[in-house]
Amino acid sequence: MKLLRFVLRLFLVLPWILFGLLCVGLVYPLLGNGKRAWLNRRWSRCLMAFCGLRVVLKGEPRLTGPVLLVANHVSWIDIFVLNSARATSFVAKSEIRSWPVIGWLVAGAGTLFIERGQRHAVHAMGEAMQARFKQGDAVGLFPEGTTSEGFELLPFHASLFEPARAAAVEIQPVALRFLQHGKRSGYAAFVGEESLVANLWRVLGVTGLAVEVVFLPPLPARHPDGSLPTRLELSHQARDAILGAL
Repeated sequence: MKLLRFVLRLFLVLPWILFGLLCVGLVYPLLGNGKRAWLNRRWSRCLMAFCGLRVVLKGEPRLTGPVLLVANHVSWIDIFVLNSARATSFVAKSEIRSWPVIGWLVAGAGTLFIERGQRHAVHAMGEAMQARFKQGDAVGLFPEGTTSEGFELLPFHASLFEPARAAAVEIQPVALRFLQHGKRSGYAAFVGEESLVANLWRVLGVTGLAVEVVFLPPLPARHPDGSLPTRLELSHQARDAILGAL
């Protein structure tokens, strides 16, 4: 039964991804930002449905204006789950660009790739993020820097909170809670040395997967005395908020 379910879903997912690649290459250049965002949201919602994943939105996402969305990181699924609520340009490791199909897709959709370990990378990424903020875009950040099973949080890297802080852009924490048949589960987690193909086999072949996307209140822009928080303080506040929602 699992094999049949996997094959049926794959026959839905592959043509849909091909359609997405065609949209990125041929349709996106003809559209304004608003229509691109609408297409991104609709496409992402359909992809998650074809994968058999139910997406449950909770809280109040910032749907307009620049915002930095800060979330825990569980899987390659996370990008599409968040995009189903609001079209978002994500900061991602440069290795993802070379992933077959998914890497090409997220690259065409505006993902910001950072070369980890390069001294200039953080500064260059900061400038790229601020350019997106000036356009009124949402930027997504997974400050753990890697994936986990979703029950706990790794320490946050604070450096990429600075572009939002410097631009006085709202920072909204988001908690991603994966479930299977109504119970918290790490089944969909893409961790360790697992290959993308192996993870797809597990995700597409199972039933009852869902993810709760909990949009938490934005972080206070200033301290009670009027002073600005540091990027380290912002990263701690975001981590505490997400951890409390997991």
